[in-house]
Amino acid sequence: MTESANQPGPEQATRLSGAQLLIRLLERQGVTRIAGMPGGANLPMYDALVNSPIQHVLVRHEQGGGFIAQGMARANGQAQVCFASSGPGATNLITAVADAQMDSIPLVAITGQVPQQMIGTDAFQETDTFGLMLPITKHNWLVRSPQELLSVIPEAFRIALSGRPGPVSIDIPKDVQSAFLEFEAWPEPGIADPAPRVSLDDVQAMMDRIRQAHKPVLMVGGGVAQANAADALRTFAEQHDLPAVQTFMGLGVIPSDHPLSLGMLGMHGARYTNMVLEECDLLVGLGVRFDDRATGKVSAFCPQADIIHVDIDRSEIGKIKSPVLAIQANVGDVLDAINAQQERTTRPLWRQRVEQLKHAHPLVLEGEDDLFRPYGAIRAVAALVDDSVNVTTDVGQHQMWVAQAYPFRRTRQWVSSGGLGTMGFGVPAAIGMALAQPERKTLCFTGDGSVMMNIQELPTLAEANLDVKIIVLNNGHLGLVRQQQSLFYSENYNAVQFEQTVNFAQAAEAMGVRGVDLARAGNPHEALREALQETGPCVINLPVLETEMVFPMVPPGGANSDMIGG
Repeated sequence: MTESANQPGPEQATRLSGAQLLIRLLERQGVTRIAGMPGGANLPMYDALVNSPIQHVLVRHEQGGGFIAQGMARANGQAQVCFASSGPGATNLITAVADAQMDSIPLVAITGQVPQQMIGTDAFQETDTFGLMLPITKHNWLVRSPQELLSVIPEAFRIALSGRPGPVSIDIPKDVQSAFLEFEAWPEPGIADPAPRVSLDDVQAMMDRIRQAHKPVLMVGGGVAQANAADALRTFAEQHDLPAVQTFMGLGVIPSDHPLSLGMLGMHGARYTNMVLEECDLLVGLGVRFDDRATGKVSAFCPQADIIHVDIDRSEIGKIKSPVLAIQANVGDVLDAINAQQERTTRPLWRQRVEQLKHAHPLVLEGEDDLFRPYGAIRAVAALVDDSVNVTTDVGQHQMWVAQAYPFRRTRQWVSSGGLGTMGFGVPAAIGMALAQPERKTLCFTGDGSVMMNIQELPTLAEANLDVKIIVLNNGHLGLVRQQQSLFYSENYNAVQFEQTVNFAQAAEAMGVRGVDLARAGNPHEALREALQETGPCVINLPVLETEMVFPMVPPGGANSDMIGG
């Protein structure tokens, strides 16, 4: 990025306030957008933004700002920035930061703080942001002087991007933002550290295990997407004839219609997918953390299989499952080293057995031809768009229906809250994806419960005039809670029905976004087609029955072999 005339050179010094220095450092990091909201403790930052090329996205709630930044980061893999003020501004941001930590998203959360002399006095809008952020970030800072910003900002981006990506937090007191600093030279922008070198001995040991296996399976996680290694992964699978299951975070790394794809494993995976894992003798985990929603009862997961685990994060290796071979490295580097050998293997008997299980125990998408049933709605939407679209969801039944039924065919096409499972994620994340990739249409599947968590970001969407389509699968209930009460709590339905319903089409119109109610459309299929194909934001209300279930399902605490339904 070209610096302006006051960039310090060998014979000149520059004098900037802490806030001005912060903005210039963010510019030097390549930041082009910041999502946030101003308040008393971060006003100097906003004053310094006035003449900056950085675009600010004014949100209606700080959590929305965090998720917008996440949407941008998930779309392009770059560290993104969100701003909040002190006190409630910072606490509102915490959920988005925790979500980023669980899903390994590079996020730089920058908050204002009361002046240093007031810290610890219970001053107005004072909160221990440093302490609150400590357990949900890779690293955080309470900045004590403008001078510290010269090292903290590059270091924050380096840490957020290095190894397993994740969020960092920077809390800057108001007096530090306002104080002036004279300095001679700019620091280098922070970049990711090099990944650990791949041991060729480890690669050889991995290949020896794969050659010896009769029933190997790949377990593909979000780490493959983070490493931008989808192409290398597909080459590896094809060269060695390896069927591949995907975690929730790994969907799209292998196209859903690829002959080696076994779809999503775990709690709501296809029955045949989990049955293949029951029979496999070698499981190769690539960029996975063996989450409980994937494994079910850990002691019963892949009972006949040895495990190879490849991951950038040493702390994940052996945390849940003990591997016979552990490789701490960038998964893309490992795959490149294997693919360079150009070795090919076929396993006709194992592939035949996998196909037998697939045909005997398929994923049944009931009602997939009915627009007003969940699978039918998702299939209808997918049929009206192409593979260039991005897809986000909120959290609930609709999230699992989309994970099961949407035909994902490319990496980073799919964005959802995995580890934290945050209702309210979908709409602001969709805004972020559309900001990062405005040339792509963005779909957000949500439920009538989840969408209410951050519906206030619809005006943010209207102001940006982004091509985002929000499909509300509306059953008037907290659907996934109702499902569990139906199955495991003797149908004791409590606190799951919304007696006061919302007209989402009218609510959208009131906030500047086009609204379409398919329940009232004379030709709902045509109304859906028109809404999806036009450019610009739109909320589409699509009613479904509250009795619809997500099947198959592994009961909480059960083994994957204990699946019910489907």
